Formats: sequence, C-alpha cells, structure tokens
Amino acid sequence: MAVEVSDVPEANRYEARVDGASGAAGLVQYIRTDELVAFVHTEVSPEYEGRGVGSALVRTALDEARSAGLGVLPTCPYFAGWIARHPEYRDLVYRSRSTVAD
Repeated sequence: MAVEVSDVPEANRYEARVDGASGAAGLVQYIRTDELVAFVHTEVSPEYEGRGVGSALVRTALDEARSAGLGVLPTCPYFAGWIARHPEYRDLVYRSRSTVAD
C-alpha cells in the first residue's frame, strides 16, 4: 500500500491518498502563522485505520514544518501522542518565548 501525502494550502490541510485513489484516505487540518503551525485535527477513513495513513500524514507535516523552520503546536491529541512516541520530533514543539507574567 503506497500512501502519498500532499499539502493543500488553500484548504489549510494535508491530505493522504492511497495507491493513487482520487478520494482522501485521511487529512490533517492546520493553522499556519509566520512562527508556527498548529495541527488541530487528524482524521483517517475507517477502512484505512491502523494501516499507517495517520503516521504518514503526521511525519510529512512535521518534516515540512522542520524544513520551513516553523515550530509546531500539536493541539490535536493524535499529533501530540505521535510526537510523544517519536522523540526525534520533540524539538519542533513550540514554546512561547514571552516573559510576560500576570
């Protein structure tokens, strides 16, 4: 099974397609700023769950964030859990540099 992931910036999401199918097998919605990308929702079609589609989406999205020099805000539980299991990506997690306190 070949999973192809592509960024669809006009829809603010990454889409995964399996074996060249026209329909998306999964997607990741994001909000992008000049400093970071917030990954807010991950969805995989039931027939593709457990087959690596979600991991392909996350890995591609994180690799592209790294290439662009962007931090990552994993508000989606799937993203947060995936990063926790893959320490080589933890350095991407955005940390506010603000020193403002109430």
